[in-house]
Amino acid sequence: MTLAALVGDLHAEARRTNERRLLVLAGNREAGIDAAYSTIESTDIDSEEVSLVTTREGFRYPRLPPSKADELLGTTREIVVLDCHEDFSANTLGQVTGAVDGGGLLVVLTPPLDEIPDQLDALVDQVAVPPFDRSAVGNRFRQRLVETLTTHPGIAIATVETDGTPEASLSVTVERDGLSHPAIEQSRSAPNPSTRTDTPFPTVAFEACLTADQARAVAHLAALSEPGHAVVLEADRGRGKSSAAGLAAGSLAAAGRDVLVTAPAFDNTAALFTRAERLLDQLGVLSTAANTAQPRLSTTTDGRIRFRTPPEATALASEVDIVIADEAAAIPVDLLEDLLAAPSVAFCTTVHGYEGTGRGFDVRFRDRLAESEHTVDAIELHEPIRYARGDPVESWLFRTLLLDAQPPVDQLAAGATPESVSYRQLTADELADDEQLLRSVFGLLVVAHYRTEPTDLVRLLDAPNLQIRALEHDGHVVSVAVLAREGGLDADLRAAMYEGQRVRGNMLPDVLTSQLRDEAAAEPVGYRVMRIATHHAVRSGGLGSQLLDRCYEEFGETVDWLGVGYGATPQLLDFWRSNGYRTVHLSITANDRSGEHSALMLRPCSAAGQALTDRHVDWFRDRIGTMLSDMLSDLDAAVVREALAATGSSGGDIAETFDDREWQLIAGVGYGPGTYEAAPHLFHRLAMAQLFESAADLSDRQERLLVRKVVQGEPWESVASDLDFASTSQCMREMGAIARAFSELGGDVVDAERKRYE
Repeated sequence: MTLAALVGDLHAEARRTNERRLLVLAGNREAGIDAAYSTIESTDIDSEEVSLVTTREGFRYPRLPPSKADELLGTTREIVVLDCHEDFSANTLGQVTGAVDGGGLLVVLTPPLDEIPDQLDALVDQVAVPPFDRSAVGNRFRQRLVETLTTHPGIAIATVETDGTPEASLSVTVERDGLSHPAIEQSRSAPNPSTRTDTPFPTVAFEACLTADQARAVAHLAALSEPGHAVVLEADRGRGKSSAAGLAAGSLAAAGRDVLVTAPAFDNTAALFTRAERLLDQLGVLSTAANTAQPRLSTTTDGRIRFRTPPEATALASEVDIVIADEAAAIPVDLLEDLLAAPSVAFCTTVHGYEGTGRGFDVRFRDRLAESEHTVDAIELHEPIRYARGDPVESWLFRTLLLDAQPPVDQLAAGATPESVSYRQLTADELADDEQLLRSVFGLLVVAHYRTEPTDLVRLLDAPNLQIRALEHDGHVVSVAVLAREGGLDADLRAAMYEGQRVRGNMLPDVLTSQLRDEAAAEPVGYRVMRIATHHAVRSGGLGSQLLDRCYEEFGETVDWLGVGYGATPQLLDFWRSNGYRTVHLSITANDRSGEHSALMLRPCSAAGQALTDRHVDWFRDRIGTMLSDMLSDLDAAVVREALAATGSSGGDIAETFDDREWQLIAGVGYGPGTYEAAPHLFHRLAMAQLFESAADLSDRQERLLVRKVVQGEPWESVASDLDFASTSQCMREMGAIARAFSELGGDVVDAERKRYE
């Protein structure tokens, strides 16, 4: 069979079934590129319907480098050519596959298939981290790629080669035709706008839907027209979720509603705004169009649609009519909960995505949503927009990248306790050889973390610096930890890091060295807990702490420290503190997506680890007071309290740090006519002592008062409002109660001062 005949048959079957087909051109790069040109030219597809994803330049077809493959998300092409020979990644594979339309072809250029496990060097570079060299990187993912390409339906394989002459005669051998010979032709189910008479949305909104599934979603979103409703819209990638949300937003704005849209980034909402703008224009009510500089639409009916980041959106939620959160699984649960202050709210999220996945939304937020005052309506989109359901290329991609990985079902995890579980090392070979085990482990990680990407699967299977440990209950994984070896770097690399060079895979030593100016920080060896995940059916039952303790017992005698870095919340800070980890750093900037500041924590295992931890805890305690009055002045008081408490006690006696004159000033505020304003420096020292040592018996609100007013310098009025005092004067009087609590530590000097006012 010739290449032209193969392409003709594949393309015809893809069009007849509204599915996609994948063509692998295996051989050297030049032969693959020549064959890709022949593939395109043997079809009747216009050049604007073709995209090449390659590092090579000079093509007459539109081209993107692999680093910008995500620009194809939300677009469609009839042919996408992916050159895997250079800068290939699992993420890129997912992104480009999603851009191929029903009836189209994905053309993949690879080395000879039997050579792939020893090639695709970009995959090696992505997971090779110092002090390991490239030879330590595994090839299990590459073996997996070859296995799925050669066994899955809908995939054709042709070996291509050239004779090496300047004329470069192309030779093609078809190894597998990829034809699945389906008996049934498939097409999208067309929506019927006339059946949608039970919603306030205009008929044109339903006419714009591409499937009946999408029209059904828009009808459900119409509930947002009335206050007190929450709609959850879930779908795999490519089901038209964001477009449905855009049609709903446009319909609401056309009716004069104020619609606030939020997502991890504005780019996530591009399809939503495009659909909304088009609908408003069709309705003749568009007043102001959207652009990336000012993402908002306004209407002649006094409606509007505007975008804000999640932290910004929480502050506005109660002031608008409707909030629509797109890619909600990528927004922290605390922020999602704050969005419930809106009269009506929609949460739209991707379940199985090419650049991250959203199963954790179900686990972490659904219970909180059910407890809210909103009437909750949930809908899931199943029918693909761009191709028929059951598309073999989609199922191949899900299988290869584990996009649909799930943890064990709840019944298998139920009853797991720290006493019932067994501790187990999971090697990469075991994971690669046991598909069910791999899917269980990866499924737990997916549910626990909103940004688990295909490249994380590559790391799990092949990264030389990772260790995987798990707890099993009746043979099923119920908790898993992924630990990354860091540090142990030679003097030259430590010096380069100190001078600003970034060193891959050494996050904690990098921050301690480059930002905190400790050139010796990368010499001790440690393990950073990259991920820890416990099955949602047995969460908060002590399994996470059990797993960390077992890891400490195992690694404590062979490394200097265990560490972690994460977006700080009061709950997480308390969890890590209770497991022996101490705060050594808080980032000065908040994550744009979550609004959280990163916390770095260490748990020493050796004398060298203890010295590293102690000096960085001391340096953190020295600088944090100034930071909190400046660049961290808006940091949540609960985070401040937990982060500082997690530094550990210094064992000092607070009474000995104040002289008699200073105790008299403190007692004067507590018992006499003294005021906080006369001695703010003393109260700052008292506040820091309280946050570090819990020196006095203070309530939670009193400690938060110390943080907001004394440490962060917030005005009395806003402190009183934030802490729910009846008045500003009552808030100010509370400082006297705080002074009295501290005066209990002052001894005879305070006793004498108190008696003067009794």
